[in-house]
Amino acid sequence: MDNAHTPTAYKGTGEMREINKMGETLKEAAQKYIPQTTKNIADLPEVDIETMQLEDRSGVDNNNEQFNYKVIVVNGEEYRVPSSVIGNIKGILEKKPALKKVSVSKTGQGMNTRYTVIPME
Repeated sequence: MDNAHTPTAYKGTGEMREINKMGETLKEAAQKYIPQTTKNIADLPEVDIETMQLEDRSGVDNNNEQFNYKVIVVNGEEYRVPSSVIGNIKGILEKKPALKKVSVSKTGQGMNTRYTVIPME
C-alpha cells in the first residue's frame, strides 16, 4: 500500500481502525543501510607520524567484553591504529629518528592480520 494509513484489526475485536505509519519501512531502512565498519590505518596511502594525534576509543566484542583501541582522525573519519603498528614505528624510529611519514600495509584477516610499516622518504 502506498497511502499513509493502513487498516488493521483493533485489539482482536474485529473492529477496523486506521493506523498512521510513522518513519520508514523495513525495506526503506534496508536500502539505506550502510554497515558500520572501522577503517584501518592501512586504508590510508601514508600517515604523517609527527602531526597525527592518537585518540583512545572503546568497544564491545562478540562476547560482550569491553576492549580499548587507538584511532587517528583524518577528515572526520576514524582509522584504527593497532598496537603492533605503534611498536613497529617505534622500532623504525630507533634506527631512523628523523622519520616523518609511514605507509602501512595489511595482510590476512581477523586474528591472522599482519601489518607491515614502510618508512616513507
